[in-house]
Amino acid sequence: MTKRIAMWSGPRNLSTAMMYSFAARGDCRVVDEPFYAAFLAQTGADHPMRGAVLASQPNDPGEVAKSLISPVSEPFFYQKHMAHHMSPDWPEDWMAGMCHVLLIRHPARVISSYAKKREAPTLDDLGFAQQAALLVRTNDPIVIDSSDIRADPEAALQALCRRIGIPWTSNMLHWPKGGHPQDGVWAAHWYGAVHDSTGFDSGEGPLPKLEGDYARLADAAMPHYEALAARKIRI
Repeated sequence: MTKRIAMWSGPRNLSTAMMYSFAARGDCRVVDEPFYAAFLAQTGADHPMRGAVLASQPNDPGEVAKSLISPVSEPFFYQKHMAHHMSPDWPEDWMAGMCHVLLIRHPARVISSYAKKREAPTLDDLGFAQQAALLVRTNDPIVIDSSDIRADPEAALQALCRRIGIPWTSNMLHWPKGGHPQDGVWAAHWYGAVHDSTGFDSGEGPLPKLEGDYARLADAAMPHYEALAARKIRI
């Protein structure tokens, strides 16, 4: 039976590198943000490459959900999800058989990175509140901090694999440069840095200094981040 891993992240949070890491195992199917088009269709959100995203995926969340629980040949199925892409009024039956993982990152780092790609984000854009809600909407989710992964990828991924209940392989530390066939069409806008990579970047430096609206946004996100961080894997 295939083990299905639902990795819930916010944007600018090492989520694509993690998808590449699991794909590099050689025994794992991956899918990139399958609810993105359905989210755009429902909300009307004005995101970069909106038209291309809508044309590239099913706009019906029910159709997407069926694809995530349909049989696959691989023993593991890694699903990269953005927490803010899921509407609370969509059916959640498909989530019952998943191993849920929440991938977190300090709000100051997320906001600093996100603002370089899309200006004036809101709290809803960043997924912290939606991730915090998943603490109670899913069954005992695993929480891991992207900063811990970057500080020591091997130790962090070994710990994550143990918690998920899958074998560790050093293949997860490296991947081919240039992207992955399962990249969403939006990769052209968002994935430049990770396409130039062949593994995880080194540990992060001091927190970026935010001002004005961005500082206030980080303050609003911090209670959610702290609630999540209190549950994270200790490396």
